[in-house]
Amino acid sequence: MIPKILVFAGSIRSGAFSGRTADVAQKVLAMQGADVTRISLADYPMPIFDEDIEKESGIPENVIKLARLLGAHDGLLLVTPEYNGSVSPLLKNAIDWVSIVRHDNGRQLKPMAGKAVAICSSSKGHFAGVRAINHLRAILLRCHMDIVTPECSVPNGASAFDTGGDFVDQKLRHAMELVAQALIERARISSTRGTV
Repeated sequence: MIPKILVFAGSIRSGAFSGRTADVAQKVLAMQGADVTRISLADYPMPIFDEDIEKESGIPENVIKLARLLGAHDGLLLVTPEYNGSVSPLLKNAIDWVSIVRHDNGRQLKPMAGKAVAICSSSKGHFAGVRAINHLRAILLRCHMDIVTPECSVPNGASAFDTGGDFVDQKLRHAMELVAQALIERARISSTRGTV
């Protein structure tokens, strides 16, 4: 079984280190045999999470679209930048919205619960976004996602990538390979259990 993996970053800034890390993840997952879909949250604009919006006009269509896309995949790989020691507002907002989607046209849809997910981080400094990745892990646990153990945190983002878009540091390359391998294995198990 070829697992379907969705990949996106928590920043839509041009040249964002999290986006470049997500690009590396996409390549490594594909090289290991996954069917990878790489998206940008820029293609799914959403209002700031507000339950009054849901009450008055329902869940926004872009939230439903993203939830459907996630539901159609066996696993997810997220890359978070670090903003003031935590995840980006963009990523947190998307997670908050998608986490409340329960139905789609009358059918039950649980896009996050039980879904295999790998998490990575990046930053311009030495700490590699580890504070953000810790916050992201806690958020995803609250969403009942199945988080794989290996992680890849990328420090010094401005010098972390070569001209081909790959990691300069061999240790980072190996870390991403371990993340991809673990996610693919977990996604296969989750899929056969019928949790996706």
